[in-house]
Amino acid sequence: MQLILLERVEGLGNVGDEVNVRAGYGRNFLLPKGKATEATTGNRRIFERRRAQLELKQAEVLAQAKEAAVKLSGLSLEVVRATSDGKHLYGSVGSAELATLLAENGYTVERRHILLDQPIKEVGTQVFRVRLHPDVTADVSIQVAAEQH
Repeated sequence: MQLILLERVEGLGNVGDEVNVRAGYGRNFLLPKGKATEATTGNRRIFERRRAQLELKQAEVLAQAKEAAVKLSGLSLEVVRATSDGKHLYGSVGSAELATLLAENGYTVERRHILLDQPIKEVGTQVFRVRLHPDVTADVSIQVAAEQH
């Protein structure tokens, strides 16, 4: 399926790129979310008229993401958990809990945008990444403390 991208899509391309994708990905994700349009002659003409507007919108979104990344990078979260030996947690701190902690601090971040290599299972300071835009990520630190009995 041949499509014209209307916004930056990670791993696929930038605004205005014509890409060939599988039909299901195009029909079920790119087209319904407004990220692309079919690459027909009429749509190409319409896109060329809207190109400057779409590129300006993408630049604004990127600037907002960079601004949010600066704010998030300065954030330090704290959480207290029960431990087995004062070092290893009984459970773990995963992306869903991190999203909740960020929401409590005034940042709305979807769980799928939190990038953890593995769940946090030890006491101490850990760093995780938050993807705010396909080109922008922020490193956020979290201090995990042992629960006092």
